[in-house]
Amino acid sequence: MARKPKPANVVGKEIQKKRYQLGLTQEQFASKCQLHGLDISRGTVSQIEAEIRRVTDAELFLLASVLGVMIDSLYPSGFKKGKRHRSK
Repeated sequence: MARKPKPANVVGKEIQKKRYQLGLTQEQFASKCQLHGLDISRGTVSQIEAEIRRVTDAELFLLASVLGVMIDSLYPSGFKKGKRHRSK
């Protein structure tokens, strides 16, 4: 049985949810990010949301800023309460 690859980030799904809530396409979101100094494309947004691309601390800060949210709101609920899931 093939193993599911580990996600490259834990914030992708929440970024996608927040983007949907704002009514932004990936292209529109990438454009807003570029205006804030984060040089990413629609394809990069797609990779982040699919959890196949890592997100640096600096990128996370800017992504949260563009979405108008606090950084901690982009983490899954288990991370917010200090319950980190460890893989074996």
